[in-house]
Amino acid sequence: MSDPPALPLARVVAAHGRHAYIETPEGLRLQCHLRGRKADLVVGDWVHWQPAGDGGVIETVAERRNLLFRQDAFRSKSFAANLDQILVLVAGEPMFSEAQLTRALIAAESAGIAALIGLNKIDRPAAALARERLQPYRAMGVPVLEFALKAAPLEARALLQPVLQGRTTLLLGPSGTGKSTAINLLVPQAQAQVGEISQALNSGRHTTTSTLWYWLDAARSGALIDSPGFQEFGLHHIDPTQLATLMPDLRAHLGACRFYNCMHRHEPGCGVRAAVERGDIAAQRYRLYTGILDELQAA
Repeated sequence: MSDPPALPLARVVAAHGRHAYIETPEGLRLQCHLRGRKADLVVGDWVHWQPAGDGGVIETVAERRNLLFRQDAFRSKSFAANLDQILVLVAGEPMFSEAQLTRALIAAESAGIAALIGLNKIDRPAAALARERLQPYRAMGVPVLEFALKAAPLEARALLQPVLQGRTTLLLGPSGTGKSTAINLLVPQAQAQVGEISQALNSGRHTTTSTLWYWLDAARSGALIDSPGFQEFGLHHIDPTQLATLMPDLRAHLGACRFYNCMHRHEPGCGVRAAVERGDIAAQRYRLYTGILDELQAA
């Protein structure tokens, strides 16, 4: 007896609860719902589906290559799956939160996802201070791109397009950093795509989705995923003993610790604290480490 035919694959380009908007490899987009409650859908998921009426039914979610999410004491919130990289937008006006930036980078490191930082609004006076605050991240090897999306859009697009081309990139950042401006600059007919997806997912129920997949070009070789802004970025899924290994500047000095299970607090012979005293690790980065460690150990 022959095996049953395999169900077709499609990618989730928008999701709300058990409802999703999928796109087939041929570019056909359909509204679907997930059968049962055995899985959660996130943008970037590959799913097995079959036609049903004017749309389809998602039967299973394929194994994910990675998943970026945040988790606090009450719930876990997924951003997107199967990513090549994240681009964290920051700015000097309003001045970015280094704690938020650090937490996003730790989550990406934990998920095995490359990270970039985009410093926007470099035409503003506060850009100099923002640039100075980002120096430790440059030093630890995180690429920092500088641009002014509104003041110099052509230059910004020329800088960003080669970095994004051919990759699936999640755009992260708090409100006011220029995410919407970046989407409208980089994505052809972005507003049309938003309207199309919102109309499909609303279906008279007034539901909305705030994480959307955008193709960067007609060939569909690169994609940008816009995510909702966030005020808090919980890391409760991180093991406290692994935290330092997820911060590249601290990780570089772990081999100098006398004890294999050093938590880099008060232990004698700590290579991390010695590096802080020498200035090899920025004092602010060490304070961020201890603050997050307190939170994780309390949890």
